[in-house]
Amino acid sequence: MKNYLYLCLAFFSLVTGPSAFAQNVEYGPHPTLEAPSSGIIPTVKIAKAIGWPENKTPVAAQGLRIDNFADGFDHPRWIYVLPNGDILVAETNSPPKPEDSKGIKGMVMGAVMKHAGAGVKTANRITLLRDANGDGKPELRTTFLEGLNSPFGMAVSGHYFYVANTDNIMRYPYVTGDTYIDAQGTKISDLPGGPINHHWTKNIVASPDGKYLYASVGSNSNVGENGIEAEEGRAAIHRINLASGKDEIFATGLRNPNGMDFQPETKSLWTAVNERDELGDTLVPDYMTSVKEGAFYGWPYSYYGQNVDSRMKPQNPELVAKAIEPDYALGAHTASLGLTFYNASLMPQFKNGVFIGQHGSWNRSKPVGYKVIFIPFAKGTPTGLPQDVLTGFLSDKGDAYGRPVGVAVDKTGGLLVADDVGNVIWRVMPEAR
Repeated sequence: MKNYLYLCLAFFSLVTGPSAFAQNVEYGPHPTLEAPSSGIIPTVKIAKAIGWPENKTPVAAQGLRIDNFADGFDHPRWIYVLPNGDILVAETNSPPKPEDSKGIKGMVMGAVMKHAGAGVKTANRITLLRDANGDGKPELRTTFLEGLNSPFGMAVSGHYFYVANTDNIMRYPYVTGDTYIDAQGTKISDLPGGPINHHWTKNIVASPDGKYLYASVGSNSNVGENGIEAEEGRAAIHRINLASGKDEIFATGLRNPNGMDFQPETKSLWTAVNERDELGDTLVPDYMTSVKEGAFYGWPYSYYGQNVDSRMKPQNPELVAKAIEPDYALGAHTASLGLTFYNASLMPQFKNGVFIGQHGSWNRSKPVGYKVIFIPFAKGTPTGLPQDVLTGFLSDKGDAYGRPVGVAVDKTGGLLVADDVGNVIWRVMPEAR
């Protein structure tokens, strides 16, 4: 009964105001890791979703402007730009997860997610936007594919369109310029789903040579509390051979990888990863990292390399000894989800660097994230601290007008940002254009 009261009190102690960007010690290749701290009452501070008032938008960095590219969506989470420049938007949310919502903690977390704007029913739809003349005003908006199961990642390779549902990857025939898919589709691979399905979003990206799909699969828990057997095939990136259909684990120990892309100079795969909660305000930093074949990145036994998480029982010292430190910290609890490299010419200041969509914190005493940032790269390696690209997602009272998620680069070189609370796709362009 005492724990129930504590959790209820935690839920009702939601955010009272925004905060400045976290200290630099939480960002970069070698963050300062403070000692872990935890208590009976978890920190639950999350911005209440209120949507955008009329004539209000996010705030773009100096030299940039922000436009409403399209709105009126139903929880737009992810964006994919087709080879001809058409833009796909996955309108999606969590599927039913009966085992993940059981008990007091599940009930409270369900209420928290609803408060944050994530309690809507999934539309299970992919919408196509066509802006043929590149003026930032789509002339065509139509349903591209529907009847899916919490779709998220999308990719084109060869003559096929692939979509990652929450429990599988489907393949559909595709011809450049198609505006609707009515084919039945073929399942090429199962992905871990099931009644817990704690992290339901599954992303995919096609390799530059077209031979493989890489699929990101998050963990089934915060830190293994549902048993290690529930983590089979999870906290990992899978690699699917498109010729043979063989599915193999490419890398493990990645608690919740989401955005994936190939760095333009090195062609290496990078991903943004959400790390674990309930170890304090500054632990554990979310991060982005290049993904090495066969590598182990720590979860659930250790974090940010070989820092042991004592909550995980039993431990695995042999595996911890192999844990690789990630390349770049993105701040604790920022919920860094979207990731895309910039390889266009419209905004040369961003060339070869990476944009990150930070959905925003819930397990921190003052909110962080709720913005889009940019990290410059040189010779395939991140250099310097993050630069704010889009801010202003929180009101003066700490309510959320919107929450950025997926990011993508359109055919003109503009940056597209999916806002799943504001139900908008924003477009960032040079101010003078």
